[in-house]
Amino acid sequence: IVRKNCTMLEGLQASELTLYSILIFLFLENLVNLYLTRRQIFVYETSKDIPAELRDVMKKETFEKARLYGLDKANYEVFKLLVCDIAISSIELYTGFVAMVWMRAMEVTARVGLDNGSEIQVSIVFLLLINVIGTFKDMPFKIYSTFVLEEKHGFNKQTPAFFIKDQIKSFLVGQMLSIPIVAAIVYIVQIGGNYFFIWLWAFVGVVSLVLMMVYPVYIAPLFDKFRALEDGELKSSIEQLAASLKFPLGKLFVVEGSKRSAHSNAYFTGLFGAKRIVLFDTLLLNKGLPDDSTLTDDEKGKGCENKEVLAVLAHELGHWKLGHIRKNIIIMQVQMFLIFMAFSQLFKYSPLYQAVGFPPNVQPILIGFLVIVMYVLAPYNTVISFAMTILSRRFEYQADEFANGLGYSKELGKALVKLHIDNLGFPIYDWMYSAWNHSHPTLLQRLERLKSLQKKEK
Repeated sequence: IVRKNCTMLEGLQASELTLYSILIFLFLENLVNLYLTRRQIFVYETSKDIPAELRDVMKKETFEKARLYGLDKANYEVFKLLVCDIAISSIELYTGFVAMVWMRAMEVTARVGLDNGSEIQVSIVFLLLINVIGTFKDMPFKIYSTFVLEEKHGFNKQTPAFFIKDQIKSFLVGQMLSIPIVAAIVYIVQIGGNYFFIWLWAFVGVVSLVLMMVYPVYIAPLFDKFRALEDGELKSSIEQLAASLKFPLGKLFVVEGSKRSAHSNAYFTGLFGAKRIVLFDTLLLNKGLPDDSTLTDDEKGKGCENKEVLAVLAHELGHWKLGHIRKNIIIMQVQMFLIFMAFSQLFKYSPLYQAVGFPPNVQPILIGFLVIVMYVLAPYNTVISFAMTILSRRFEYQADEFANGLGYSKELGKALVKLHIDNLGFPIYDWMYSAWNHSHPTLLQRLERLKSLQKKEK
């Protein structure tokens, strides 16, 4: 009896140590984010003059709008960080919220006629419950961000009906994808033996690649309307650019992103065989329409000219030509393997479950996976995230250099400035905030690099 009580006491102490270690790191990580965001807020509040590099292309009025937009976003970021990432997350961890939801999932599983002795079935019900709770928890922030923050600065194009419909579709599609994946993960851990992490890694790797191929063809059209790029000078120029680089271009699409937001973008999809290039209508001059009579005064004249669009695509195709997508996929697969291997070594450690509110000897696989990936490996994830940010910025510079090599340096610079102005991007950033948060170099850094490349060539 004494030995059993000592073991229980040691387990309790270990679980408390685990819980407080998680809470301390969570607090410190968010404290760093808060400090960096406050540094950037100071930049927004004190920067009143347009940088010399942009005085010929950026109006004082636009600079002021971008400054206020950035300031509002940063203050919202601070509020959300304090409420969600510090207060709510800490309360949920300390009170054993996840364990409460799991117990309720067992009750619901039995109530609807399923087997609450089946961990797979309980895990599915738990996933549904936690996702419903998460949706309602995030909804006030989404509504504020869309209909207050973005609306105030002229970017929101969604009606309440469109927003509600979009949220319902997102939730349903999310559950349809996540439920079978979670069920398979639990099953593989149950039957995979000591080396289940290898089978788990192979399964998740295949699923990830399949989703990369399936998403643009079947899922993305559920949320946005795509149309083929009209025949004309732009389409011919893009096809010639792709052919010159031996890029296996399949189809060219324009997505009507303006129904959702006024922000611009361009990307290509497809891992094997023919690929798709997708242009946001907001990227194109006057949304790519031959007649601008349907546009509002605020929309007229926005977007990039054809040569500037080609420069943006030259940059994107540079990522493909230089193997950045392949390298990122390899890094992602290595990361997943290491995470699953760590999970296999830690998921039977009872104090992890007791730390989040479970009684001894109750160790659901899904809970163990969530706790280990989200909290135990949080320091590792933070380091890797920062390393990937550094690598991403390096890739962006390389893609800019590739576009410069194709003769698009001047047009790319113009396009970057236009997109920055159209999206009310603020050109001045605190160096620490930018280094930690931005996967892309700042506008001024990219313009300086393009200028140095041009001088080097001359």
